[in-house]
Amino acid sequence: MNALVALCHFCELHGPRTLFCTEAVHPPSPSPPQPGPAIPGDRDREADREGEGLTMRANSSATQRADMCEGCRSLPASHPGFVSVDSETGIRYLSHQHPRQPQLFSVVRQACVRSLSCEVCPGREGPIFFGDEQHGFVFSHTFFIKDNLARGFQRWYSIVVVAMDRIYLINSWPFLLRHLRLTIQSLQNTALKVFDSEQCVCPQRAVRMNSAFSPAVFPHQRSGNAARSLTSLTQHPNLWASLHSSFSWLLKACGSRLTEKLLEGAPTEDTLVLIERQTDQEEEMSGWDGAEGGGSNPQPSQSESVQAKDFQFDDGGQEDLFGPKFKSLRHLRQVLGASDFRQLSWHVLMGNQVIWRGADPGLIQSAFNVLKALLPVGCVRAVPYSPHYEEAYRCNFLGLSPDVPIPAHVSSSEFSLLVDVLNVERGCVNPISDDDILSLYQFNISSANTQPTDKGPTLLNKMEVALCNENLSVEVVSLCLLCLKEEWMNKVKVLFKFSKVDGRGKDDTQKVLALLGATGPGEEDNVRLLKFWMTGLSKLYKSHLMTAVRGGERTLSQ
Repeated sequence: MNALVALCHFCELHGPRTLFCTEAVHPPSPSPPQPGPAIPGDRDREADREGEGLTMRANSSATQRADMCEGCRSLPASHPGFVSVDSETGIRYLSHQHPRQPQLFSVVRQACVRSLSCEVCPGREGPIFFGDEQHGFVFSHTFFIKDNLARGFQRWYSIVVVAMDRIYLINSWPFLLRHLRLTIQSLQNTALKVFDSEQCVCPQRAVRMNSAFSPAVFPHQRSGNAARSLTSLTQHPNLWASLHSSFSWLLKACGSRLTEKLLEGAPTEDTLVLIERQTDQEEEMSGWDGAEGGGSNPQPSQSESVQAKDFQFDDGGQEDLFGPKFKSLRHLRQVLGASDFRQLSWHVLMGNQVIWRGADPGLIQSAFNVLKALLPVGCVRAVPYSPHYEEAYRCNFLGLSPDVPIPAHVSSSEFSLLVDVLNVERGCVNPISDDDILSLYQFNISSANTQPTDKGPTLLNKMEVALCNENLSVEVVSLCLLCLKEEWMNKVKVLFKFSKVDGRGKDDTQKVLALLGATGPGEEDNVRLLKFWMTGLSKLYKSHLMTAVRGGERTLSQ
């Protein structure tokens, strides 16, 4: 994390002062080799000397000339400071009273003054944020330390975190607040024990009430000690080493907890639909809970509960299925055969109801998990396994047990396809592996649709080209299909805006289809696919288009 942590103190004689500072020094970038003989060990010795001497330069001449009392000083001028090296990244964490660079010294000095003077929160104790682009942004936490000899029996301190990245610092607010409070509470508890022991020996309240008061000499009336060091207030022998460890860990942990990620454009339609479905399900569940409390809403039926539970598939659910299962579209194509697979995929892309009937729910659900990759999330409505038939308007993927009859109007409809999964009778002489699906099951595909599926749609043709290419792995084929879906989803958005929102005529719509590349061979299938995929658009996108059109019409009328 490109930041700096400092402990600051408000001295009664000298005002705000920086006591202890920890900064991160990143390793230098590799430079091209210089001509000349290389001396082994010189670079290591030079790096060691620089690491030891970085903090030696912290006490600049201006700092040494400044008037500093015991309370304003943490480490003596001869102290080399503290250095910790991160073996993973090579970053060095250096701690001394002041930063090693004059520019950082000025920035920390200003943050110290502001944190202990004007930039304070109500009650004077607690976190606050301030800063600007020129002097950096500061997360400051002010607090008090008990002192038996101080005015009001306490001294004012602050811990500041200075960084140039405002967004990163604000996002780190909860993390910084939680861990800085642990450090502050440790200091306060340690100082409180010293304070209580000193009060038991010599209560200062009675001494001050019985002594003459003079504002001019008040700071010097306590044995000439205007300010006590934090070490004496806490009686901690390794206070600065402990603070160095705490501040170094804070910089390392805060830098590793947040990482930057490249986001490619706006959320996809699938993401928006998933968010909307999750919101709707949460609202339905909260509505059921409220109705149960009042006793006015009946419980949903079993089929409705199953449909609500399995309304969308879980990508990680494939590993939870036991027994044989389909692993990918290529695997499904190999099992069913090229002709039956194309017929099945055609019905899926056209939005027809696809029914799988068999005794193995895991196999049927794995088939649906594979086939859902052909459609946008908004077009997938599934009941993976049901004891009775569900109408097509409720689901386009339906799994049934083998004894469930198919209604006559469904079996004779051209908008449905039935896949019967039959168990293959086999003897026990040669055991067969459960992974060999063809040795376990037989698949019979039937449909009343007589329309040939060899021309289109274009998406299916391109998908089969990728599936037939054995040089492409399953992962690459999945990415190809994802790109094809995004391409055709963009065409759906254009057609929806042009036909549904703007209300253009048939001739203009035909020109748009030609512009989108949806005409030619398989044009009828392409149009059916686009119209079906319109139903998968998110509510947010549709409402956005409607609002934009109404807003534009209002502007023109005004």
